[in-house]
Parts: sequence; C-alpha cells; structure tokens
Amino acid sequence: MRTCLLLDGLSAAAKQGQTYSGQTTATSTPPEGLNVEMGTLRDLQFALQLKIEELRQRDTLIDELELELDAKDELIRRLQEELDRYRATVSLPGPSAASAVCSSHIADKQRSTRRTVVSEPFCLDPATVAMVSHKSCDKSHESQRLIQAAFLKSDLLKNLGKGEIRAILACMYPTAIAQGSFIIQEGTIGTEAYVLEEGRLDVTKDGSKLSTVEPEDVFGELALLYDCTHPYSVSAQTDSKLWVIDRKTYQTQLMQTALSRRSHSVELLNSVPFLQSLPEDIILQISDRMEEAHYTEGDCIVRQGATGDKFYIISKGQVRVTEGKGGQEEQIVASKLSERQWFGERALWGDEVQPANVTAAGEVTCLTIDRDSFKDIINGLVFDCSHEAQQSKSESDTDPELLSSAALSDFQIIAALAVGEFGHVDLVQLNNDSRRVFAMRVLKKKLILNDGQREHILREGRILKEARCPFVVRLYKTFRDAECLYILTEACLGGDLCSLLKDAGYLDECSARFYTACVVEALTFLHSRGVVYRDVKPENVVLDERGYAKLIGSRCLKKVEAGEKTWTFCGTPGYMAPEIILNKGHGVSADFWSLGVFLFELLSDGLPFSSSDPIKILAATVGGIDQIDFPKPISKNASSLIRNLCRSNPSGRLGSRRNGAKDIQKHKWFKGFNWDGLRSGSLNPPVIPKVKHPLDSSVCDRYAEGSEELCTNWDDF
Repeated sequence: MRTCLLLDGLSAAAKQGQTYSGQTTATSTPPEGLNVEMGTLRDLQFALQLKIEELRQRDTLIDELELELDAKDELIRRLQEELDRYRATVSLPGPSAASAVCSSHIADKQRSTRRTVVSEPFCLDPATVAMVSHKSCDKSHESQRLIQAAFLKSDLLKNLGKGEIRAILACMYPTAIAQGSFIIQEGTIGTEAYVLEEGRLDVTKDGSKLSTVEPEDVFGELALLYDCTHPYSVSAQTDSKLWVIDRKTYQTQLMQTALSRRSHSVELLNSVPFLQSLPEDIILQISDRMEEAHYTEGDCIVRQGATGDKFYIISKGQVRVTEGKGGQEEQIVASKLSERQWFGERALWGDEVQPANVTAAGEVTCLTIDRDSFKDIINGLVFDCSHEAQQSKSESDTDPELLSSAALSDFQIIAALAVGEFGHVDLVQLNNDSRRVFAMRVLKKKLILNDGQREHILREGRILKEARCPFVVRLYKTFRDAECLYILTEACLGGDLCSLLKDAGYLDECSARFYTACVVEALTFLHSRGVVYRDVKPENVVLDERGYAKLIGSRCLKKVEAGEKTWTFCGTPGYMAPEIILNKGHGVSADFWSLGVFLFELLSDGLPFSSSDPIKILAATVGGIDQIDFPKPISKNASSLIRNLCRSNPSGRLGSRRNGAKDIQKHKWFKGFNWDGLRSGSLNPPVIPKVKHPLDSSVCDRYAEGSEELCTNWDDF
C-alpha cells in the first residue's frame, strides 16, 4: 500500500515505453539514432523492473517488522500487567531484622543527599537588633559598588531586593588575611560569607586546587542559611582584604526589612477610608497579596479609556492625573497625587473604564492589588474542616485505656525499625497486650541539645499530641530518663513512599492521585489548626497496613498564628519554598509549594530543582517552576496542578485562597476522585502492603525498669 501509487505510475510509464517501442518496430526499420533511443528505453524498462521489485521487497520487510513490533508491544503489555500484579502483593519493609538493616542503609543514603535542614530558632529581640546595629561601619563608594557587584554575581544573593542588599551591605565588616592563612577549612561548619576586595585566594579540596577567588567574588553564601559543612578550603594566595557578613546579622537584616515593608504596607492600607472597617487579619492578607511596582519619569501607569482591574497606593513619589477631552491630544492636568494617596479603587468592584491618565512624575513606587485577589480575600479565608467528626470517630479505637497507665518498662522491644539522626526507632508491644504494636522513637538528649534542636523537638511533640487525624501518624505518649526521650507513636509498617518510588521508578497517575490526596487531607487538618508542616517529601509519607498514606512527625512542624509569619530556614533543599530560602517570612502556603514538588517526583521519579551543588538547587527554586521543562510522564492536567501549587507568590498558590484545599480537590486532575471514600477509608489503595506479623519475630529486649518517667511537661526536658 505504501508504494502502490508509485508502482502504478512507474508501471504505466513502462507500458507506454513498450507500446511506443512496438509501434516503431512494426512500421519501419528505425534509423541508427532511433536504435540508440530504443536501447535506452529497454535499459530504463529493465532498471524500472528492478526498482519495482526492490520496493516490493522493502514493503514486505516493513510489514514483517511491523508484525514483530506488534508482538513485542503485546509482550510489554503482558509484562507490565504482571509487574502491576507483583507490586500489588509485594512485601514492603516490615519489622524483621533483615528488612530493618536494609531500610536503615537506604535511609542513611537518602539522608546524605536529601537531609532535612532545620536551622536554630531565630528571634528578633532587642539584644540581637542592638548587636547587629553595632556592626554597621562606613564604606567607601568603591567598596559599596564592589560588594553590590559581588552579590549580583552570586546565584543565591542576586535574588535579594535592592533594599535588602543595602541593609546587608551596611553591616558587613572588613577583615585582613595574611598570605598562607585559611579563611575556610574543609570539613568545618561555617556561619559567615565573604566578599574579596583585594588579593587572591585558592580554593582546594583534598589538597587539590579547584579554582581561584578574584576580587569582586563572593563565597560561603550557604553558611548564611544553616549550619553546613564546608566541602572545600579557602586560603590566601597573597595578603588579602575581605568583607564579612555572619548568619545572625544576615537573618536579622532580612527579617527587619521584610517586617518594615509589611508594616509600611499595612499603614498605607489603613489610611484608605473604604478599607478602615476591615478586620486586622484581612488587612494583613491584602498586604501580603499586594505587589510592588516601580515607575520612572513619564511612565504611563493608567491610560484613560482603558479597562482597569488594579488598585494602586503610592508608596513613594508623585503621579500626575491628566485628562484629554473632546478628542484633543492636549492633556489637562487635573491633579497630582503623592505618597499615601491612591487611585483605581473603582476597578476593585467591576469593569471600570479609567476616567483619566496617571503618569509617573519622577521615580514612583506603588503597591498594587488586582480585583480577583482583593475579592478573594474580603470574602474570607475558609478551611475545609468538614472531616473533623470523621477523624474523631476513626481514631476512637486507636487509643486504648491501658496506655494511660503504661510505664516505659511495660513495653517489649520486638525489632529495630530504623536509625535516625538523634537516635533510633523500635517496634514495641505491651507486655499484657500482644494484639497491637507501636513505634518507639528513642532520642538522645545530648545529640538534640548539641544540635540546637530542643525547641523543635518539643514543638513537634506538643502539636502531634493534640492531633487526631487518620492521615497523620498518631503520637500517644512520651517518656524520659536521664539520657533519652522516648516517644510512643502509631506503627506504620507498610514502608515509605520513597521506598515505593525506588522500586517502581515513578507512579502511574491513579497511584499518585491517591497518595497526593492523603497528603492534602493531612495538610488540610494541620492548616485548619494553624500548623505549617514545612517538610512534605516521600520520605515523610508512610503507609499503614491498609495501604493508606500518613504524614510522620517532623521537627519542621510549627504553629503560626493567623496573619503572622515564621522565619526559620527549615525543610529539604529541592522541596522548600522560595520565601523560606530568601528569608521573607512564610506560612502554610509554603506547604503547597512542597506538595507541588512532591507530585512532580511521584510522577517522574525526579525533582524539578536538583543539582549536586546545594546553592544551585536553592537558586533554581527561587528561579521558579516556569523555568522547568516537565518530563513526558507528567500529563497536561498534572502539570497544571503542579504549576498552580508552585506559584512564586505564596498568596497566589492553589490552596492558599478563600476556598483553601477545596480548590485543590476541585482541580481537573482530581476529577472523579472519591474524596468521601478516602476520608471514610472505603477507597481501595493502589498497594496493599504485605506486612510480616510482629509475633513472628522473637522479643529482643525490654526497656530498663525504674528509669522511665512520664514526660507530662514538655518544657521539663
């Protein structure tokens, strides 16, 4: 069929050649020239027949190859079905000693590449502000220019605003380094970043030179965010002069700048008469949604006759309001507006045609908000808490009365489950009740205190002790002794999603939809109580024996009051939201960004922001999701959901607006998903784990008698 038209055409040409040749031969003896022509025609006919035969052979070969390809496609389909059946019955990590060792090895490897980072708690107290202000020192115009140029060359620091850079620059102090001296030593933990003004520096690793630092270069920026171990050494090739900024000063300046900007924005909003009756939390939300716009002399901000949808408050500078009447080109100046005045308010209530032109009179900064954002806020922020009664009911059989009087020595250790950063996790059961098992986290106080994580651990315990949600791992009770803190939790022995991804490569859409929905339910529950999770990732999502997914406890948990923000650098690089990286303050919207990255990984087995260099991961995150090419396994609808969850503006993310998580549930990627079935537990999960019964394992040990003490007061560490 592929060559039938070509063959027909060629055959017709051949027949015409034969007819012409026969007619010529029958009428007369051709002259010599005609004999040559006839010979040429016969040669062409012969070549044509050869070509026709060659094409037919190729067609036959193509048909055979297509049949072979169809057979292989069918084989692949059958193998895929077998693989799916295998995955549905595969034994996931359980409490056996062998699986515990394997799980521990895998977890350690993953932690080395995707470790949760939690910096020490930061508070903007008067003492800190005073300490930072004392570091401010005068700098020459050339030094200021050099530092600013260095910041703009940094993948991370170039994303700061002009005001933020100026504030940090003001507090940088000079230091002189003699030739041969080390500024940074490989393997040490740093808290400072540097800009080289004079001299040359060598960057080495394991004694081998990697590069040279020249004047106007910045290095060590990662230390401004958290306690990172330096992977290289930096030493002075010549006598050198550097400018230094430490982490506490950096964080203080960014936090002060953000709070000052927010305070100024709220003050401007409160000066507008038609906004003065709004509650404080609504004003704060409007402030967070407003964007800063900058204009120069003559820029047209609003054009007469155009349809507007934005409201403007002048933060700095002046604007001219002009009108053109009767089709005349000449503009009549109606008025001038200055700082704290506004225009475009009618656009918030409908499609209003602009009555006048508004142009910048010099440098102007305006705060703007569009109609949709404004209406979304004033209609109220509502979280979906309709499943709370369901949660209480589903948890009624998971808190046996016998736990209330249980002591630490009443628990038998069945097996070791995992090794963590501050201790380990045991699978345990009560001496007088072998029907149910629990997980016991054993954390060493010394390690917690040395790492500055006391407050984070205690905060996690307080939040989880009050949580009653089928999609969050339950915390039942806590104990302590002189050396350790013991946390008794629900045991989820179906493994984590990271292990599932490792086996499957990536998940099909139905599976990813189920697990993502479980996480959405967990986040909805936490957010309705003002709790931000800040560390959504497959390692923190575990499966229970039914195959339902639950969020585990995390040091990143924190309760944030409505309208307020928190400032700790917290989460996993690659998953954390841009506002956390840039220290702009963050709230529950940061979880929706992580949820988008989580879904991206489930569907592709990769992260949108990844690199062997942590700085490049953070810089790519700040660059945004729009810079990322999505792999083919991610469908159009899934891509739409991810991009809406990962919007750079936190207040614009899906889930952050008036309808809360309902906007996520109503997205077209979740079309047809049975949310009620998920909440009631009647929906069939993609994988039902085969968990080895704990009684099949021999009892290993018990906790020492007399050393336990119920930790009723978390502050009494």
